[in-house]
Amino acid sequence: MGQGAKETILTPALCRAARGLLDWTQLELAEHAAVSRSTIRDYEGKHHEIHRATEAQLRLAFEKGGVVFVEVEGMGTCLGLPSATR
Repeated sequence: MGQGAKETILTPALCRAARGLLDWTQLELAEHAAVSRSTIRDYEGKHHEIHRATEAQLRLAFEKGGVVFVEVEGMGTCLGLPSATR
């Protein structure tokens, strides 16, 4: 898509998992991230990639909701909720 090679941190699976941790629907995530629900639906369904700016908006929304993204050697990006958030 003209963006060149990039390493995506927020994969479709991590997006679904982060929503699950927060018990958010696609619509709720769309509202928190100020993106369209169809963008989230299509990305999570692996119908298309997302732009870096959109990925940043989604990740910021998750982080504001309490999700923590951690790089784990040998595993890649993992996520969780601090105990105070649960």
